Amino acid sequence: MSMYVVGHKIPDSDSICGAIALAYLKNQIGEPAIPSRLGDVSPETQFILDRFGFEAPELKMSYAGENVYIVDHTEKTQAPDDIDQATVVGVVDHHKLGDLTSDTPLECWIRPVGCSNTIIKMMYDFYNVEIPADIAGLMLCAILSDTVIFKSPTCTTADIKCVEALAEIAGIEDFKELGMEMFKVKSAVAGTPVRDLVMRDFKDFNMNGNLVGIGQLEVIDLSVFDEIKTDLAADIAKLKEEGGRHSVFLLLTDIMKEGSQMLIASDDEGLVEQAYGVTPEESKVWLDGVLSRKKQVVPPLQGVFA
Repeated sequence: MSMYVVGHKIPDSDSICGAIALAYLKNQIGEPAIPSRLGDVSPETQFILDRFGFEAPELKMSYAGENVYIVDHTEKTQAPDDIDQATVVGVVDHHKLGDLTSDTPLECWIRPVGCSNTIIKMMYDFYNVEIPADIAGLMLCAILSDTVIFKSPTCTTADIKCVEALAEIAGIEDFKELGMEMFKVKSAVAGTPVRDLVMRDFKDFNMNGNLVGIGQLEVIDLSVFDEIKTDLAADIAKLKEEGGRHSVFLLLTDIMKEGSQMLIASDDEGLVEQAYGVTPEESKVWLDGVLSRKKQVVPPLQGVFA
């Protein structure tokens, strides 16, 4: 029986590229696998797929009765809705351990690195499987995306070494230039509906029984949001009510200035001050040096909800 390899809801480049790279590896070692996805691909991910000649994985929302290998998350809020009716055969992830459980023993590759594709590269090495040039390109771009071209505090020596090795396989001489091209695509927000921007990289978390949504938009210059910031703020307030969430936060991340402005829609804005030691003004706060939702935003917030 084939397994489906799938990332999280509202998939980012790590989830999509990871599903493709891991499914290829599994097929090489005699474990039939099909990459799939739980949502539309972002403009950045489409740029990566086009650059290396790949189609997006199959869109599949239901996994009841299937074998599933989970990529880039262990949170039920981010997994397929019917994951409890599926058999989880494996997990590859680089986040905090969430609340996914399994009925049977499973393969787990969980490491505190900047990107799931860094771990998948380790898996290729472990199984001694050669990485094709086009898949190496996908993996490299996913790592550059997740580590913000090595600027993120989540970036480790392992991520850098993997990118260098993958660049050689893919024949890419200047991977930082490729990374900047990718982030220019990510920074193009003009003409995109506000809700699409809010949901472009959005994750829900269960924080001590409270549903908390956190979105992030990484750009080269925050001025691209000048004309739409009010609309973004109004939309996260709407999203909060629609989903019965306690809070919705939207991080507008400037990768050049290395910090994020957080837009806040919350039942209790005081939690933001408790978590980050900065007082919000007009439901906004600047978080200096904050680039990583996973490492710098979620843990302090989770702490004040406990």
